[in-house]
This record gives sequence, structure tokens and C-alpha cells, in this order.
Amino acid sequence: MSRLRSLVLLCLSPLLAAGAAACARGANADVADQPSADVPTVAAARVVPGDVAQVLTVTAEFRPFQEIELHAKVAGYVKTIGVDVGDRVHTGQLLATLEVAELQDQRRTDEAAIGRATEEVNRAQADLERAQSAHEVTHLAATRLADVMKARPKLVAQQDIDEASGKDRVAEAQVSTAKAAVAAAKQQLEISRSDQGKTRTLLAYSRISAPFDGIITHRYADPGAMIQAGTSSQTQAMPLVRLSQNSTLRLIIPAPESTVPRIHLHQPVEIRVPSLARTFPGTVARFADRLDADTRTMRVEVDVPNQKLDLVPGMYAEASVALDQQKDVLVVPVQAIERTTEGARVFLITPAHQIEPRPVVLGLESADRIAITSGLKKDDLVVIGNRSQLKPGMRVQPKVMEGTSNVAIQHS
Repeated sequence: MSRLRSLVLLCLSPLLAAGAAACARGANADVADQPSADVPTVAAARVVPGDVAQVLTVTAEFRPFQEIELHAKVAGYVKTIGVDVGDRVHTGQLLATLEVAELQDQRRTDEAAIGRATEEVNRAQADLERAQSAHEVTHLAATRLADVMKARPKLVAQQDIDEASGKDRVAEAQVSTAKAAVAAAKQQLEISRSDQGKTRTLLAYSRISAPFDGIITHRYADPGAMIQAGTSSQTQAMPLVRLSQNSTLRLIIPAPESTVPRIHLHQPVEIRVPSLARTFPGTVARFADRLDADTRTMRVEVDVPNQKLDLVPGMYAEASVALDQQKDVLVVPVQAIERTTEGARVFLITPAHQIEPRPVVLGLESADRIAITSGLKKDDLVVIGNRSQLKPGMRVQPKVMEGTSNVAIQHS
């Protein structure tokens, strides 16, 4: 029996030894797969395609598209004023009328002057017709004597021919004088009509109408107030009302000097109004193309439709102007870039989890991300943490940081 047990053990010993060796190899493999305690863990980011944008975000103010103070061209008393603050008016609508008694008197004087000038024209025309008739008679007599003189030279005295010829020339001169008198009378009539037109124009100035659609934002005068003629910007004439066109507003954006070369017409602008908690789209409509000497900014304007009058002049908004943009490019966080005298580089984590310094060519840079034009490929891992203790070829354990989306980045 003891001999049989020894024989069994002898046969099984190679199998037991092989199993023990296999178990030892499996245990060693599991230990090798686990990170060693001396392998540091580093924060890493994955290289992904995304959009990078540089957006200028500044505080801007809404202004009326047009705003004027309506003055009277003539001095007078306010007879009627039919609008008040907040009233919406239309182009050509009568806003106020002035009482100008002097112009009423001048209009009657002009009408009388026109009547007198018309009579002068009629009288001059009659004098011309009379002078023309007298000239025809004297000219006919002179012509007949001249014909007789040719036919029978000794029948008519030379003195009679000379007298007839002189009367003919006098009558001709009288016709010319009468024509000049007619022309002068007609010119005087035109002067009188011109004076009448001037008076009518001044009377028309006594009716104040709206030059465009808008809202009355201020009323300065009441009925009975004396209004001076606002014929010069140097005078302190009181206006009647202030009219503002608010159906379209101008958003005034002060663009810093560094962004001026990248401002262009029709650039998209996102307008956020905090007081309304709303966002409006827009585009650059115009810009000053010069810098303000005091603020070193350029005036940029965006036309914002406001048909419902939700926006009010004076409101502030946050305007975001897209200066530059690159779409569907490889991007990495700004923290991944190390700038040296030789250029930019990143610390690439190889598939073997080793550090490899990799030079890269940078593209557009925003507040927290940079486009990579060459040096990396999609899904590469780069170190974004502290790199001071990392050496080329060093083995590390990457910890991928999530949240690097491909949205556009704004900065102000």
C-alpha cells in the first residue's frame, strides 16, 4: 500500500509543478498590469476637433436711430400744440401752430403789391400797343414819300422826306421804350409774387410738422408761450418738442484699438440685454473708421429693429462681435501649451504612458483653448497639469479631464 502511494505521487508531481508555475505567472501578470506606486498620475486632455473663436464682448448702449429737437423758423406765440410726451406721430403730422400776426399783415401787403404790379403790366402793354400803332403810321408815311421821291425826284421837297424819316425813327424809339416798360412791369410783378411766396413760406414755418415717424420724448412749450426764431445754432431759442425714432435703434459699440483691424461690415453681432433677459441678433451696419483720441476706441454701430418698442434708448446691452473663427480644427486647452524660445510644445503621453515633448504649430487662440495646426492628431493625450517634475521618457498614469467641449470661446 505504501508502495502504491509513492507511485501515485511520483506520477502527479509533474502536473502539480506545472499548475503551481501557471498560478505564479498569473499572479505576476496581474501585478504588472497594475500601476506601480512610484508612477505619478498626471492630468491630461484629449485632442479633439472643435471650433475656436475670438469674440469681443463689450457693454454697449442703445441710441435712437434719429433724434431731433423741432424749432420754429419764425418767432411767434404757440397757438396750439397737439402732442405730448409719449405720443407716437407719423411723417407730416401737424404737431403745433404759431400765431404770427406780422406775417398775416405781410400777406395782405403782398397781395396788394401783386395787384398793383399786374395793373402796371397792363398799362405798359397798352402804351406799347399805342406806340406800335403810331410807329406803323409814321413808317408808312415815310415809306410812301420815299417811293414818290424815287419815281418823281422833283415832286416832293427833301425837307418833307427828312421830317417823315425822323418821325419814323422817333416812333420806333417809342416802341422800344414801351417794350422796356412792359418788361420792367413784368419783372416787378415777379418780384411781388416772389415776396408773396416768401411770406407764404414763412407762414408755412408757423406750422410745425413731424419730419419722420417717431415718439415725442420731450415737450418744451405750452400754448401761449413765446417762441424765438430758431434760425441759428448760436441762439438759445427754445424748441417745441423732441422727436425720437425708436422703431430702429443704434447700438453703439466702443471697439478697442487692438480689434479695429478685424472689424468689418456685416459681421454678426450677438446682443444680450440683461434687463430683458433676451438676446437679439444683429450685424455691423457702419463704423467710424477712426479712433477717438480720448478713449482710443472706434465707434461701431449695429442697427437693431424695434418695431414692438421693447427696447428703450439708453438701455445697456452686452454686444459680442465675432472677430476670428476657425471651425472643425484640433484644439487643446491653453494649459497644455508650453512656450519656449524655440517655439510652442506640448508633453504628449504615448500609448506606452511615457512622456514625449512634441513641438506644435499653433492656430487661433481664445481664452481657454488653442487650435493646433500641426504636431498632433485626433485623440492624442497631452499633459495639462504641472510639468516641472516630468522628464522625457518618464512613465506616467494619465487622468483624462472631461469638459473640453467644442463651443466657441468669448472674451472681452
